Amino acid sequence: MGLALGGALALAPLPAGPAAAAPAATGRRPTLRHGSAARAGLLPSHLRRLVTDAEAFLAPSPQHPWYAGAVLLAGRGGTVALHRPIGMAVRYRAYDEKTDTGVEFPPGEQIPMAEDTVFDLASVSKLFTSILAVQQIERGALELEAKVASYLPDFARAGKQDITIRQLLTHTSGFRAWIPLYSAPTHEEKLQLIWDEKPVGAPGTAYLYSDLNLISLQLVLERITGRALDTLLRDEITGPLGLRRTRYNPPASWRPKIAATEDARAPWSGLDRGLVWGEVHDENAFSLGGVAGHAGVFSDAWDLAVLGRTLLNGGTYGRARILEPESVELMFTDFNTAFPGDEHGLGFELYQHWYMGAMATPRTAGHTGFTGTSLVLDPTTDSFLIVLGNSVHPVRSWRSGSAPRVAAANNMARAVPVRPARGRTAWFAGTALSTTATLTLPALDTSAGRARLRCALWWDTEPTADLLALEASADGGTSWQPVPFTTYRRGQDPERHPSGSVTGFSGRVWHGLTAGLPAAREPALRWRYATDRLYVGRGCYVDGLRVESGGDVLFDERHPSDAARLRAAGWTREAD
Repeated sequence: MGLALGGALALAPLPAGPAAAAPAATGRRPTLRHGSAARAGLLPSHLRRLVTDAEAFLAPSPQHPWYAGAVLLAGRGGTVALHRPIGMAVRYRAYDEKTDTGVEFPPGEQIPMAEDTVFDLASVSKLFTSILAVQQIERGALELEAKVASYLPDFARAGKQDITIRQLLTHTSGFRAWIPLYSAPTHEEKLQLIWDEKPVGAPGTAYLYSDLNLISLQLVLERITGRALDTLLRDEITGPLGLRRTRYNPPASWRPKIAATEDARAPWSGLDRGLVWGEVHDENAFSLGGVAGHAGVFSDAWDLAVLGRTLLNGGTYGRARILEPESVELMFTDFNTAFPGDEHGLGFELYQHWYMGAMATPRTAGHTGFTGTSLVLDPTTDSFLIVLGNSVHPVRSWRSGSAPRVAAANNMARAVPVRPARGRTAWFAGTALSTTATLTLPALDTSAGRARLRCALWWDTEPTADLLALEASADGGTSWQPVPFTTYRRGQDPERHPSGSVTGFSGRVWHGLTAGLPAAREPALRWRYATDRLYVGRGCYVDGLRVESGGDVLFDERHPSDAARLRAAGWTREAD
């Protein structure tokens, strides 16, 4: 169903799917407070593991620390169950290129991380710009499908006349990743570089992440509102929400509470600035006076959690409303269905296992920042995770990949319980990488025919890469053949799986399953869960295994004697 929103086409709210063990007060719009894991509906053991895994990246991983320090914040509903600083906010005064080592401040001058340490958010800043844009769409001052050049006539140069506001927000404009605006000496000359920039591809034909998209959006917002971006941020987001530690260009008095970033020098940096501490790290944002659509916002973990809670609440926090629920839905709706793997809402990235880890679902929204920051929001489980690290301190080359973010997200996902379909425990296939886990039933005589397997199934895997398969062997396990099955949920049509396997996201709810088994003297039957070396989803659960033939019960795992005959390799009984 379409909804009119500022002259643009909005999408009606999409069902997130019921969450296992979600907080009971479904209709509430909570504000945040610290509380226990139990109050948040989370498992404390996995939150403890989240911290210990994060601390491991303070050591060489593999050659250098991934970050000098970090602040971790995780919660569910209105409860922040984890808020932990680790490591150092300021450790190095310089980087020694010849020895590839950090030159440390004297111990008395180093500053440890604190819960309220402020970070340069880098590209997480893009979310603030995107929210400001969607607010203007709500008010009718901006149209999602309007051409950027209708607001900025000079933008039409060099083949950019057809780029739309939506394409800026979803990185489908055709802009290349970035250009060195800092090389132009004046603000007007920087604008000329943008006006004269030619897209590398036709608008709407490919996904290409680009800082230029959000810088251009900044120019649109400033044109239509008559206010600078930092003023818009204060008036429309941080002021209403009471975010006192979020702003562009923090004052000098904040410096002792800000995490330092890089010893910025050529050739790894575009500008020679020495230790960047209390000023924006991004060279283009710095050259734009610290206020830019793509980077430049400073904030702390609590303020980001309030912003995340606001969005999970449908745009409201306490008595303040910054967006309508339909607008939040737009931000969390995939506009890039033509580019699988590059799912993107308005401003928000969606379903990205490379940093969301096992928290990733088609509805999970978030963003990362080059300095080592990230925000992940999962509407399906009403949970949120913030990892703020200073991973370019002392130099950007020490940090590679996104392993700490993935590890934190995996632990946070595991902290959200999956209640067994029946009884106290269910079989869980684990979340190990590069692993094949098997759960094998005892050999059963199905030669009379009409034998059927019934059970409950729960799965959420990295799509395509990881799969759960039901297989049978008639030769003692030498070869295995797929067993087609059907899954069903209340209120939905049954879904057939002729390949005998499932992959991807199933709604994080239990499904009933039935499968016809081959007629054989003593076939072996197993569940096989295989993962690749990169990422995993939340995993796979099986519960209530039962095999019937006609009116006879051949196997029922609820009976201790039958359960004892199951052979598990990699699968464990879990009581989340």
